Amino acid sequence: MNKCLLVSTFCLLSLTLTSQQNQTRIKVDGVSAVIGDFVILESDIDKMILEMQSQGMSTKNVNRCDLLGKLMEDKLYAHHAIQDSLEVSDQEIYDYVDQSISYFTEQLGSIEKVLEFYNKPDEFSFREELFEINKTQKLAGLMQEEVVKSIEVTPEEVREFFDAIPRSDLPVFGTELEIAQIVMAPKPSEEEEQRIIDQLKTMRNDVLERGLSFSSKAILYSQDPGSRSQGGKYTLFRKRPRMVKEFRDVAFSLQEGEISQPFKTDFGWHILTVEKIRGQEVDIRHILLTPKISDQQLKEAKETLDTLRQRIFDKEITFETAAYQFSTEKETRMNGGVLINPTNGDTRFELTKIDPVLYSQIRYLEADEISNPLIDEDQSGNKKYKILKINKRFEEHTADFIKDYAKIKELALKEKKLKAIQKWVRTRIDETYISINSDSRGCDFSQNWITVAR
Repeated sequence: MNKCLLVSTFCLLSLTLTSQQNQTRIKVDGVSAVIGDFVILESDIDKMILEMQSQGMSTKNVNRCDLLGKLMEDKLYAHHAIQDSLEVSDQEIYDYVDQSISYFTEQLGSIEKVLEFYNKPDEFSFREELFEINKTQKLAGLMQEEVVKSIEVTPEEVREFFDAIPRSDLPVFGTELEIAQIVMAPKPSEEEEQRIIDQLKTMRNDVLERGLSFSSKAILYSQDPGSRSQGGKYTLFRKRPRMVKEFRDVAFSLQEGEISQPFKTDFGWHILTVEKIRGQEVDIRHILLTPKISDQQLKEAKETLDTLRQRIFDKEITFETAAYQFSTEKETRMNGGVLINPTNGDTRFELTKIDPVLYSQIRYLEADEISNPLIDEDQSGNKKYKILKINKRFEEHTADFIKDYAKIKELALKEKKLKAIQKWVRTRIDETYISINSDSRGCDFSQNWITVAR
């Protein structure tokens, strides 16, 4: 069968012209490779280089063959994600594009400067290009997750992985800390709460009765840094909880065009409107206002922590009991105030990778030492006081199977997943239509792209 009947896209881009006297193959500029239904252009590699430069990365020793190999692998994942009917929400991608363009504009000053920097003729074409790039990346990520989602390691596999490492090559784990905290977040007064509620009710009436823009109100007044620049917009998915329960309950209870009454979450007070319902997805906008805490309330919180700290020093109460009885942070109070590392779910924080703000607060603390009350502020502007304690300090050391089992298990699992991914790629390359431009056939790819290419 003629290959052009099988893969019309590539054939349209790389046809040959034949004259009666002479056959001459004419290369259509820009086509580097075809992976399944995806075409990779030379300009796609140029875009990757530009993106690296925009992030401050050096491209001095960048190998175009390596970049092409990465693009082909991403397209292979995306192609088979589509074949396996893995779904990506277009609206979710559009929302991410909106956020990206807002970020670019904040960094460069105007959309015109953004278009100039990325050498784009207009905003529409730039948005469409970002959409395609991000959708492909999302599909590729979903496919990789699908490949490794059921992979686990047994204790025996962890032992075999560890024993296979030469003693001279055992990993060295840096200094780690186990950190606990007691938080005092003052509650706003009833008068302040009512002021916020009344302000939100006024905004609601302005939209419903005077026809003012909900989006404009969110841009001007909302204290949610994650959505303010997009007019308070989010897309929520019933099967993928994104917000706290109280927020989701309101969002999925409203009809299109409805605006909620003010309601409360841990972040403050909200009003919410539903713009579009699409089955299991809903586009919403919201406005968040957080009640202000008075200086006197903050002073009282600090004094309470000072007293509590002294009681712990005097051994009247343990830090763990004090956290349980007095801390206002529900995420940590039930386990003695111990912080959980969000990157791995462990209670240890590697000193060289710790959050800079947290590092500055604990850098001079010794084991079992408790800090003075420190003021803290979240993204919404809520202020609170806290005291910190170093529960344990684990000095830099060579990996030990017993002491570092959790970390070794994580390394073993990563290796097993990597092998599964590599096996999947090798298998799918053999099953997928692949065509590579003759100019790129001299590349030394890590995968067997060349041997199966048409």
